[in-house]
Amino acid sequence: MKTNTKFIVLHPSINKPGTGGHRAWLAVFVLFFIFTFVFTLFTTRDAASAANRSTSTAAGTKWQLPNTIYDALLHYAAVNASSTGRMSPEELIYIGGVLRRCAAPCNLLVFGIPHETLLWNALNHNGRTVFVGESAYLVSKLEEKLPSIEAYDVQFTTKVSELYDLIEYYKVEKTKECRPVQNLLFSDCKLAINDLPNHIYDVDWDVIIIDGPRGYFGAAPGRMTAIFTAGVLARSKGGGADKTHVFVHEINREAEKVCSDEFLCSENLVRTKDFLGHYVIGKKEANKNSFGFCSTSVSPKST
Repeated sequence: MKTNTKFIVLHPSINKPGTGGHRAWLAVFVLFFIFTFVFTLFTTRDAASAANRSTSTAAGTKWQLPNTIYDALLHYAAVNASSTGRMSPEELIYIGGVLRRCAAPCNLLVFGIPHETLLWNALNHNGRTVFVGESAYLVSKLEEKLPSIEAYDVQFTTKVSELYDLIEYYKVEKTKECRPVQNLLFSDCKLAINDLPNHIYDVDWDVIIIDGPRGYFGAAPGRMTAIFTAGVLARSKGGGADKTHVFVHEINREAEKVCSDEFLCSENLVRTKDFLGHYVIGKKEANKNSFGFCSTSVSPKST
């Protein structure tokens, strides 16, 4: 009798050669990828931070003219400043020192198209420099020859011979049209320059140089309106630096002296250098007078 005996044979698990090795390599690859990603993330962030710091530093210095060039321009302008009507070497160097310290980008407004026009435009490197002249012909010639210069002409209607009449007019209108804080674009004051392009009145001027218009004879337009306008612009600033530097050239002349005392004020006079007066005027937040430019009126009487 045959017996059919069945045996159950248990075979051990058989793995294909190399399977464990592949898994190990896969784990190594994943870890390497994670490490590379994290390393790249941090190094990129550090590089970006360094680049930002470098860019910020460059932005703070790119506005400034190199000292060697700045000094050379002042030097050659000063040694050629002996002609009548030009600023003296001391006056040029003094204004240049103030411009050098002006926070960049500096806003410079110049009344007149003086001999030093190119110098002021060059020293205010990468800042904004605007010239206001009395002659449309000279302004057009300047722009034709040097298109990069921004200049405008104004029709001045005043005369030096009207100085004291204008001062008396101001005293009547100082609480109305001739207020020290106002938007000159809408002013009807006879002493206000209100026909410049609109955007000029929106600029917070850091430095104002008054070296025009002509004022050496009775029928000349004089600088009465330029001085009044500078006083209003300095006090009416909406932003920018708290102080405005105002320079009046040929302050030894009667009209310049009288109007500077009235509208820029002796209390704001920092220094005189030859025939140059330097005033530093605070904007309206620092001016406690609602009306009137100075703490006390010092207008001289006509003789």
